[in-house]
Amino acid sequence: MLSPERLALPDYEYLAQRHVLTYVEDAVCQLLENKEDISQYGIARFFTEYFNSVCQGTHILFREFSFIQATPHNRASFLRAFWRCFRTVGKNGDLLTMREYHCLLQLLCPDFPLELTQKAARIVLMDDAMDCLMSFSDFLFAFQIQFYYSEFLESVAAIYQDLLSGKNPNTVIVPTSSSGQHRHRPSTGEAGTPEGVEASLFYQCLENLCDRHKYSCPPPALVKEVLSNVQRLTFYGFLVALSKHHGINQALGALPDKGDLMHDPAMDEELERLLAQIPGLVTSVTAGPEASYLPPRTPPRVGSPWRPLHHARKVDGESDGSTEETDESET
Repeated sequence: MLSPERLALPDYEYLAQRHVLTYVEDAVCQLLENKEDISQYGIARFFTEYFNSVCQGTHILFREFSFIQATPHNRASFLRAFWRCFRTVGKNGDLLTMREYHCLLQLLCPDFPLELTQKAARIVLMDDAMDCLMSFSDFLFAFQIQFYYSEFLESVAAIYQDLLSGKNPNTVIVPTSSSGQHRHRPSTGEAGTPEGVEASLFYQCLENLCDRHKYSCPPPALVKEVLSNVQRLTFYGFLVALSKHHGINQALGALPDKGDLMHDPAMDEELERLLAQIPGLVTSVTAGPEASYLPPRTPPRVGSPWRPLHHARKVDGESDGSTEETDESET
């Protein structure tokens, strides 16, 4: 049975909203790049496996960043994959730096931009130094807001800056730089000047912005709820409120509630089944308590098996490419 949403939209609008053409084009590109291998299995089987992986959300694993951010479904799938792969970091109570979280992101997406990770960390750390430690849950929910709504937040940052400078809030604002968000770090107001902007005026501007960003902004009603609780707020205060809002997390639908963040019975069962088949791996993983935190150096192929995978980057931030020199010195 077709959903009410599907029945209410013309075919072309529904296909555009679901970004079906994006996936068809990607599937055809993979088919052409790997036609010799695919010919052994058949084109019909390839398309079946490809779109099954899209539905399951595994199609984004080890793909380039341009593809991961191409659609809302891809972004939600990447968030869910990051949570499921590395939730043991939070389960074991580990605290990591921004660069360590960035290394984890690069295990799933080798060219993931550092700037995006820095922006997510800034939501958590505020005025603290960027090398401070963060819990997994704090970083994950901040990263969710920054990654999923990145274009919306760039426009919000420009609006906030214009309100601070006294410009007309009804003016349509287009950010001119992808790094514009960095200009709006929390700061102490001047003597006698309240910090931040007026929440009601800020919402009026964001309400118009949400109308233009139909598929990449939080629900306007929830944004209004966030802003109705305060009289004034700063830009990063707004981002913190978004990242901690239960309703926004539910509306996005990629992550469980914070209380259930460390529980994933389906993944636990699958891991136990896989580990049981590899006795040697079980020994290595259970040998020390710290071993279970570490992600595999060479991730397995999952989802879209025909896509050539990029080489995984090194995780150790202190190595800086010194492995080859060590090997040569040993020989």
